[in-house]
Amino acid sequence: MARLWLWLPLPLWFPAELRRGHRQSLAGMALTDGQCMRAYVDFEINEGAYEISCPDAKCPAQGAISLPEIANLTTTNLLKKHHRYRLNREIELDKTRTWCPRAGCETICMVGSSAGTATTAGGAAATANGANGTGLAGSAICQMDESPSTSQSYTPQQDGAQPLLSISVHCPSCKDEFCALCKKAYHPNISCEEFGRRLIADGQDDIGIPFDNELIKCCPMCAVPIEKDEGCAQMMCKRCKHVFCWYCLASLDDDFLLRHYDKGPCKNKLGHSRASVVWHRAQVIGIFAGFGILLLVASPLLLLAAPCIICCKCRGCSGSKIDEVDAELEEEVTALQG
Repeated sequence: MARLWLWLPLPLWFPAELRRGHRQSLAGMALTDGQCMRAYVDFEINEGAYEISCPDAKCPAQGAISLPEIANLTTTNLLKKHHRYRLNREIELDKTRTWCPRAGCETICMVGSSAGTATTAGGAAATANGANGTGLAGSAICQMDESPSTSQSYTPQQDGAQPLLSISVHCPSCKDEFCALCKKAYHPNISCEEFGRRLIADGQDDIGIPFDNELIKCCPMCAVPIEKDEGCAQMMCKRCKHVFCWYCLASLDDDFLLRHYDKGPCKNKLGHSRASVVWHRAQVIGIFAGFGILLLVASPLLLLAAPCIICCKCRGCSGSKIDEVDAELEEEVTALQG
Protein backbone atom coordinates (compact mmCIF):
# COMPACT_ATOMS: atom_id res chain seq x y z
CA MET A 1 0.00 0.00 0.00
CA ALA A 2 2.88 2.35 0.69
CA ARG A 3 4.01 2.23 -2.94
CA LEU A 4 0.72 3.18 -4.60
CA TRP A 5 1.42 6.90 -4.43
CA LEU A 6 4.69 6.53 -6.29
CA TRP A 7 2.89 6.38 -9.62
CA LEU A 8 0.74 9.43 -8.97
CA PRO A 9 1.80 12.99 -9.86
CA LEU A 10 3.79 14.69 -7.15
CA PRO A 11 1.54 16.58 -4.69
CA LEU A 12 1.08 20.32 -4.82
CA TRP A 13 3.12 20.86 -1.68
CA PHE A 14 6.12 19.23 -3.41
CA PRO A 15 8.50 22.06 -4.45
CA ALA A 16 7.96 23.02 -8.07
CA GLU A 17 11.65 23.53 -8.69
CA LEU A 18 12.33 20.03 -7.34
CA ARG A 19 9.75 18.51 -9.68
CA ARG A 20 11.31 20.30 -12.64
CA GLY A 21 14.81 19.43 -11.46
CA HIS A 22 13.99 15.74 -11.18
CA ARG A 23 12.58 15.61 -14.69
CA GLN A 24 15.73 17.29 -15.94
CA SER A 25 18.01 14.91 -14.02
CA LEU A 26 16.70 11.84 -15.83
CA ALA A 27 17.49 13.65 -19.08
CA GLY A 28 21.09 14.13 -17.99
CA MET A 29 20.91 17.33 -15.92
CA ALA A 30 21.64 17.86 -12.23
CA LEU A 31 19.03 16.86 -9.64
CA THR A 32 17.76 19.64 -7.43
CA ASP A 33 18.25 18.84 -3.76
CA GLY A 34 15.24 18.70 -1.46
CA GLN A 35 14.11 17.23 1.83
CA CYS A 36 11.13 15.44 0.26
CA MET A 37 13.25 13.70 -2.34
CA ARG A 38 15.78 12.68 0.30
CA ALA A 39 13.00 11.16 2.40
CA TYR A 40 11.67 9.32 -0.64
CA VAL A 41 15.09 7.86 -1.53
CA ASP A 42 15.77 6.86 2.09
CA PHE A 43 12.40 5.12 2.26
CA GLU A 44 13.02 3.17 -0.94
CA ILE A 45 16.48 2.08 0.23
CA ASN A 46 15.12 0.87 3.56
CA GLU A 47 12.45 -1.08 1.67
CA GLY A 48 15.18 -2.90 -0.26
CA ALA A 49 14.36 -1.52 -3.72
CA TYR A 50 16.80 -2.60 -6.43
CA GLU A 51 16.03 0.43 -8.59
CA ILE A 52 14.50 3.67 -7.31
CA SER A 53 12.04 4.91 -9.89
CA CYS A 54 11.12 8.49 -10.59
CA PRO A 55 8.24 9.47 -8.26
CA ASP A 56 6.71 11.87 -10.80
CA ALA A 57 4.27 10.25 -13.23
CA LYS A 58 4.75 13.23 -15.60
CA CYS A 59 8.48 12.67 -15.91
CA PRO A 60 9.21 12.33 -19.66
CA ALA A 61 12.00 9.81 -19.10
CA GLN A 62 10.00 7.47 -16.80
CA GLY A 63 13.22 5.92 -15.64
CA ALA A 64 15.17 5.15 -12.49
CA ILE A 65 17.24 7.54 -10.43
CA SER A 66 20.91 6.94 -11.21
CA LEU A 67 23.46 5.84 -8.63
CA PRO A 68 25.31 9.21 -8.61
CA GLU A 69 21.99 10.95 -7.91
CA ILE A 70 21.22 8.51 -5.11
CA ALA A 71 24.68 9.17 -3.64
CA ASN A 72 23.90 12.90 -3.57
CA LEU A 73 20.54 12.36 -1.87
CA THR A 74 21.30 9.90 0.91
CA THR A 75 23.86 9.16 3.60
CA THR A 76 26.93 6.98 3.25
CA ASN A 77 25.48 4.19 5.40
CA LEU A 78 22.25 4.04 3.41
CA LEU A 79 24.20 4.09 0.15
CA LYS A 80 26.23 1.11 1.32
CA LYS A 81 23.00 -0.65 2.25
CA HIS A 82 21.61 0.07 -1.21
CA HIS A 83 24.70 -1.38 -2.90
CA ARG A 84 24.42 -4.41 -0.63
CA TYR A 85 20.82 -4.97 -1.72
CA ARG A 86 21.83 -4.67 -5.36
CA LEU A 87 24.70 -7.12 -4.89
CA ASN A 88 22.38 -9.61 -3.18
CA ARG A 89 19.94 -9.29 -6.07
CA GLU A 90 22.71 -9.81 -8.61
CA ILE A 91 23.96 -12.97 -6.91
CA GLU A 92 20.39 -14.23 -6.59
CA LEU A 93 19.85 -13.96 -10.35
CA ASP A 94 23.27 -15.29 -11.37
CA LYS A 95 23.28 -19.07 -11.88
CA THR A 96 27.08 -19.27 -11.76
CA ARG A 97 27.55 -17.62 -8.35
CA THR A 98 26.14 -18.23 -4.91
CA TRP A 99 26.64 -17.07 -1.34
CA CYS A 100 28.22 -19.36 1.21
CA PRO A 101 25.29 -20.36 3.46
CA ARG A 102 27.33 -20.49 6.64
CA ALA A 103 26.33 -17.80 9.13
CA GLY A 104 28.89 -15.00 9.27
CA CYS A 105 30.68 -16.07 6.08
CA GLU A 106 30.00 -13.56 3.30
CA THR A 107 31.92 -15.29 0.55
CA ILE A 108 30.69 -15.34 -3.05
CA CYS A 109 31.50 -18.79 -4.45
CA MET A 110 31.59 -19.77 -8.11
CA VAL A 111 29.43 -22.78 -8.92
CA GLY A 112 31.32 -25.44 -10.88
CA SER A 113 34.72 -23.75 -10.44
CA SER A 114 37.74 -24.52 -8.34
CA ALA A 115 37.74 -23.83 -4.65
CA GLY A 116 40.02 -20.85 -5.06
CA THR A 117 37.66 -19.05 -7.43
CA ALA A 118 35.66 -17.02 -4.95
CA THR A 119 35.55 -13.61 -3.39
CA THR A 120 34.04 -11.99 -0.36
CA ALA A 121 31.41 -9.29 -0.40
CA GLY A 122 34.00 -6.83 0.79
CA GLY A 123 36.37 -7.88 -1.95
CA ALA A 124 33.69 -7.40 -4.58
CA ALA A 125 32.98 -3.96 -3.23
CA ALA A 126 36.66 -3.08 -3.20
CA THR A 127 36.99 -4.20 -6.82
CA ALA A 128 34.10 -2.00 -7.81
CA ASN A 129 35.58 0.90 -5.87
CA GLY A 130 38.78 0.67 -7.84
CA ALA A 131 36.84 0.59 -11.08
CA ASN A 132 34.70 3.66 -10.55
CA GLY A 133 36.64 5.52 -7.88
CA THR A 134 33.58 6.34 -5.82
CA GLY A 135 34.75 4.79 -2.57
CA LEU A 136 31.66 2.56 -2.53
CA ALA A 137 30.41 -0.46 -4.39
CA GLY A 138 29.10 1.00 -7.62
CA SER A 139 27.51 -0.14 -10.80
CA ALA A 140 30.42 -2.49 -11.60
CA ILE A 141 28.88 -5.05 -9.22
CA CYS A 142 25.28 -4.03 -9.73
CA GLN A 143 24.51 -4.98 -13.31
CA MET A 144 21.36 -7.08 -12.99
CA ASP A 145 20.94 -10.14 -15.18
CA GLU A 146 17.62 -10.11 -16.98
CA SER A 147 17.13 -13.82 -16.50
CA PRO A 148 14.09 -14.88 -14.45
CA SER A 149 14.41 -14.58 -10.69
CA THR A 150 15.24 -17.75 -8.83
CA SER A 151 16.18 -18.56 -5.26
CA GLN A 152 18.57 -21.31 -6.31
CA SER A 153 21.77 -21.01 -8.32
CA TYR A 154 21.86 -23.89 -10.75
CA THR A 155 21.59 -24.61 -14.47
CA PRO A 156 18.21 -25.97 -15.59
CA GLN A 157 18.25 -29.58 -16.76
CA GLN A 158 17.33 -30.67 -20.26
CA ASP A 159 14.12 -32.63 -20.81
CA GLY A 160 14.64 -36.32 -20.14
CA ALA A 161 17.96 -35.80 -18.34
CA GLN A 162 18.66 -37.38 -14.98
CA PRO A 163 18.03 -34.92 -12.11
CA LEU A 164 21.14 -33.72 -10.32
CA LEU A 165 21.50 -35.15 -6.86
CA SER A 166 23.89 -32.52 -5.52
CA ILE A 167 26.45 -29.98 -6.77
CA SER A 168 29.44 -29.63 -4.49
CA VAL A 169 30.78 -26.14 -3.78
CA HIS A 170 33.83 -25.53 -1.57
CA CYS A 171 34.06 -22.22 0.24
CA PRO A 172 37.72 -21.11 0.37
CA SER A 173 37.07 -18.83 3.35
CA CYS A 174 35.39 -21.12 5.88
CA LYS A 175 36.35 -24.41 4.13
CA ASP A 176 32.74 -25.61 4.22
CA GLU A 177 31.35 -27.85 1.50
CA PHE A 178 27.71 -27.31 0.59
CA CYS A 179 25.23 -28.09 -2.16
CA ALA A 180 24.67 -25.36 -4.73
CA LEU A 181 21.09 -26.51 -5.36
CA CYS A 182 19.63 -26.38 -1.86
CA LYS A 183 22.36 -24.53 0.11
CA LYS A 184 22.53 -27.35 2.66
CA ALA A 185 25.53 -29.50 3.52
CA TYR A 186 26.84 -31.49 0.56
CA HIS A 187 24.86 -34.72 0.24
CA PRO A 188 26.29 -37.04 -2.44
CA ASN A 189 24.17 -39.81 -3.96
CA ILE A 190 20.85 -38.52 -2.56
CA SER A 191 18.51 -35.83 -3.81
CA CYS A 192 17.92 -32.50 -2.10
CA GLU A 193 14.36 -33.51 -1.22
CA GLU A 194 15.48 -36.73 0.44
CA PHE A 195 18.21 -34.92 2.36
CA GLY A 196 15.66 -32.35 3.54
CA ARG A 197 13.38 -35.12 4.80
CA ARG A 198 16.30 -36.60 6.73
CA LEU A 199 16.99 -33.24 8.34
CA ILE A 200 13.35 -32.94 9.37
CA ALA A 201 13.46 -36.45 10.81
CA ASP A 202 16.49 -35.38 12.87
CA GLY A 203 14.58 -32.40 14.30
CA GLN A 204 15.88 -29.72 11.95
CA ASP A 205 14.24 -27.74 9.19
CA ASP A 206 15.26 -27.53 5.54
CA ILE A 207 18.36 -25.40 6.09
CA GLY A 208 19.51 -27.00 9.32
CA ILE A 209 17.94 -24.56 11.81
CA PRO A 210 16.55 -26.40 14.86
CA PHE A 211 12.78 -26.35 15.16
CA ASP A 212 12.95 -25.06 18.73
CA ASN A 213 14.75 -21.87 17.62
CA GLU A 214 12.49 -18.98 18.68
CA LEU A 215 14.46 -16.22 16.94
CA ILE A 216 15.05 -17.62 13.44
CA LYS A 217 12.46 -19.21 11.19
CA CYS A 218 12.06 -19.66 7.45
CA CYS A 219 9.46 -17.94 5.33
CA PRO A 220 6.84 -20.59 4.42
CA MET A 221 6.63 -19.15 0.89
CA CYS A 222 10.25 -18.63 -0.24
CA ALA A 223 12.16 -20.39 2.60
CA VAL A 224 14.42 -17.41 3.29
CA PRO A 225 15.61 -17.29 6.95
CA ILE A 226 13.99 -14.54 9.02
CA GLU A 227 15.19 -13.32 12.40
CA LYS A 228 12.63 -11.80 14.76
CA ASP A 229 14.11 -9.49 17.36
CA GLU A 230 10.99 -7.49 18.27
CA GLY A 231 7.47 -6.66 17.15
CA CYS A 232 4.24 -8.61 16.92
CA ALA A 233 3.54 -12.07 15.54
CA GLN A 234 2.28 -10.81 12.17
CA MET A 235 5.34 -11.10 9.94
CA MET A 236 5.94 -9.99 6.35
CA CYS A 237 8.82 -11.45 4.37
CA LYS A 238 10.99 -8.70 2.88
CA ARG A 239 11.77 -10.90 -0.09
CA CYS A 240 8.40 -12.24 -1.31
CA LYS A 241 6.07 -9.94 0.73
CA HIS A 242 4.25 -12.97 2.14
CA VAL A 243 2.40 -12.26 5.41
CA PHE A 244 2.29 -15.10 7.92
CA CYS A 245 2.03 -15.93 11.62
CA TRP A 246 5.34 -16.22 13.39
CA TYR A 247 4.24 -19.04 15.70
CA CYS A 248 2.49 -21.48 13.35
CA LEU A 249 3.62 -20.06 9.95
CA ALA A 250 -0.01 -19.90 8.77
CA SER A 251 -0.73 -17.52 5.90
CA LEU A 252 -2.26 -14.15 6.84
CA ASP A 253 -2.38 -12.67 3.34
CA ASP A 254 -6.20 -12.66 3.29
CA ASP A 255 -6.77 -12.24 7.03
CA PHE A 256 -7.36 -8.48 7.04
CA LEU A 257 -9.16 -8.59 10.40
CA LEU A 258 -6.52 -10.79 12.09
CA ARG A 259 -9.13 -13.37 13.08
CA HIS A 260 -6.35 -15.96 13.22
CA TYR A 261 -5.48 -14.78 16.73
CA ASP A 262 -9.02 -15.18 18.09
CA LYS A 263 -8.91 -18.96 18.34
CA GLY A 264 -6.62 -21.94 18.07
CA PRO A 265 -3.08 -22.33 19.43
CA CYS A 266 -2.16 -18.73 18.53
CA LYS A 267 -5.06 -17.16 20.43
CA ASN A 268 -4.10 -13.81 22.02
CA LYS A 269 -0.49 -14.16 20.80
CA LEU A 270 -0.52 -11.29 18.32
CA GLY A 271 1.47 -9.02 20.60
CA HIS A 272 -0.92 -6.04 20.52
CA SER A 273 -3.50 -4.92 23.04
CA ARG A 274 -7.14 -5.80 22.51
CA ALA A 275 -8.00 -2.14 22.03
CA SER A 276 -5.49 -1.74 19.19
CA VAL A 277 -6.83 -4.87 17.47
CA VAL A 278 -10.41 -3.57 17.73
CA TRP A 279 -9.31 -0.19 16.33
CA HIS A 280 -7.53 -1.91 13.44
CA ARG A 281 -10.62 -3.93 12.61
CA ALA A 282 -12.80 -0.83 12.79
CA GLN A 283 -10.52 0.92 10.30
CA VAL A 284 -10.57 -2.02 7.88
CA ILE A 285 -14.35 -2.35 8.10
CA GLY A 286 -14.71 1.40 7.62
CA ILE A 287 -12.60 1.32 4.45
CA PHE A 288 -14.61 -1.54 2.94
CA ALA A 289 -17.89 0.08 4.00
CA GLY A 290 -16.82 3.36 2.41
CA PHE A 291 -16.07 1.66 -0.89
CA GLY A 292 -19.39 -0.17 -0.71
CA ILE A 293 -21.36 3.03 -0.08
CA LEU A 294 -19.50 4.79 -2.88
CA LEU A 295 -20.34 1.94 -5.23
CA LEU A 296 -24.01 1.98 -4.23
CA VAL A 297 -24.24 5.74 -4.75
CA ALA A 298 -22.39 5.70 -8.04
CA SER A 299 -24.19 2.70 -9.55
CA PRO A 300 -27.57 4.45 -10.19
CA LEU A 301 -25.80 7.46 -11.64
CA LEU A 302 -23.80 5.25 -13.97
CA LEU A 303 -26.96 3.41 -15.03
CA LEU A 304 -28.70 6.71 -15.79
CA ALA A 305 -25.73 8.13 -17.65
CA ALA A 306 -24.99 5.00 -19.68
CA PRO A 307 -27.85 5.46 -22.24
CA CYS A 308 -26.88 9.09 -22.80
CA ILE A 309 -23.26 8.16 -23.37
CA ILE A 310 -24.21 5.35 -25.76
CA CYS A 311 -26.62 7.61 -27.68
CA CYS A 312 -24.00 10.33 -28.02
CA LYS A 313 -21.47 7.85 -29.38
CA CYS A 314 -24.00 6.30 -31.78
CA ARG A 315 -25.15 9.73 -32.95
CA GLY A 316 -21.58 10.76 -33.55
CA CYS A 317 -20.90 7.59 -35.54
CA SER A 318 -24.11 7.87 -37.57
CA GLY A 319 -23.52 11.55 -38.17
CA SER A 320 -20.06 10.94 -39.52
CA LYS A 321 -21.36 8.19 -41.81
CA ILE A 322 -24.12 10.49 -43.16
CA ASP A 323 -21.57 13.19 -43.82
CA GLU A 324 -19.41 10.72 -45.73
CA VAL A 325 -22.38 9.62 -47.86
CA ASP A 326 -23.33 13.25 -48.60
CA ALA A 327 -19.78 14.02 -49.61
CA GLU A 328 -19.70 11.05 -51.99
CA LEU A 329 -23.03 12.12 -53.57
CA GLU A 330 -21.77 15.66 -54.05
CA GLU A 331 -18.63 14.34 -55.74
CA GLU A 332 -20.71 12.17 -58.10
CA VAL A 333 -23.04 15.08 -58.97
CA THR A 334 -20.07 17.33 -59.63
CA ALA A 335 -18.51 14.70 -61.88
CA LEU A 336 -21.74 14.30 -63.88
CA GLN A 337 -22.16 18.05 -64.32
CA GLY A 338 -18.58 18.38 -65.48
